[in-house]
Amino acid sequence: MARVYLDWETANNFVVDAFAGVGVPREDAEICAKVLLESDKRGIESHGFNRFKPTYIDRINIGIQNGHDGMGQVIGYKSMKMAIEKAKKYGMGMVVVRNSCHYGIAGYYTTMATQAGCIGITGTNARPSVAPTFGVEGMFGTNPLTIGIPTDEPFDFNIDCASSITQNGKIEYYERIGEDVHPGTIIDINGNAVEGDAGVALKAIRNGTAALVTLGGIGEALGGYKGYGYAVVVELLSAALQDGNYGKMLDGKNEKGENVPYHLGHFFIAIDTDHFLGEELCRKKSGEILRKIRASKKAPGAERIYTAGEKEYLVWLDRKDKGVPITEAVQAEVSGIRDKLGLTQYKFPWE
Repeated sequence: MARVYLDWETANNFVVDAFAGVGVPREDAEICAKVLLESDKRGIESHGFNRFKPTYIDRINIGIQNGHDGMGQVIGYKSMKMAIEKAKKYGMGMVVVRNSCHYGIAGYYTTMATQAGCIGITGTNARPSVAPTFGVEGMFGTNPLTIGIPTDEPFDFNIDCASSITQNGKIEYYERIGEDVHPGTIIDINGNAVEGDAGVALKAIRNGTAALVTLGGIGEALGGYKGYGYAVVVELLSAALQDGNYGKMLDGKNEKGENVPYHLGHFFIAIDTDHFLGEELCRKKSGEILRKIRASKKAPGAERIYTAGEKEYLVWLDRKDKGVPITEAVQAEVSGIRDKLGLTQYKFPWE
């Protein structure tokens, strides 16, 4: 599939103008654009431009994302900022959120913390598409447990991943690029692994006849119960502290099958390293640990060992002068949004 690079400045300005064009306050639109494009800067294309229209613009247009059901990126940014302020004062700060929407890549918020010299932790629940171990029904979301720790390297340690093997956004991305689902990542209602067309699998997940599988895979043999346990931790922290919605309450449909707001929950934790032995020592020790790991003996044929956050940093080095890669399917969506909103000042390189 043909990919065309769109320079970062044009991409940012277009996203801001498009969000503002559908009613998002410009100040909020600027925050949303930063979080959205950070996904593409890190190579997490399942959460960047690929989700711009279906996850945000479309939801705004059908009326399920507005007002108190507004942009998750905005409340996410403000919440982590508040958690950091609390941590700087008390040593640790935590903020919880309810009645929110998809907040983009969780790693954006942990990076906010590490840049401030804090350890950052965040998580969010999501629409029920993941089955518990020995189950076949989607009972909770892909529920990432994301942690960032400051280092003395050009990139901080940042583990940002779902508690399921894969996530809905990745299946959506596979559908767009014509890639089949990976065996062992989805289970059907009869307990069998789903294979083949990603679009068919996505529809099965949406209609409840299939579900994503937790980290460790189907059953207990490879530790599927571990991913299941972490997913439930995130579900509890995203709902129990603020009396928020959970599980099937988050499927985005009412009893009549009509679209309704998702009402997701998030949590944000910041731990100030200066309340321990200091940011400088924390960064030095963390960097030392990670360098020792990367210098360990490699498997035959392996060129290098990575630590969390490193690959994303390498993607940024490659893309910082190129821009964001836009697939053919997304090119059409972006041009369509431009034309519908009358943003005629934008001329895209694929046209």
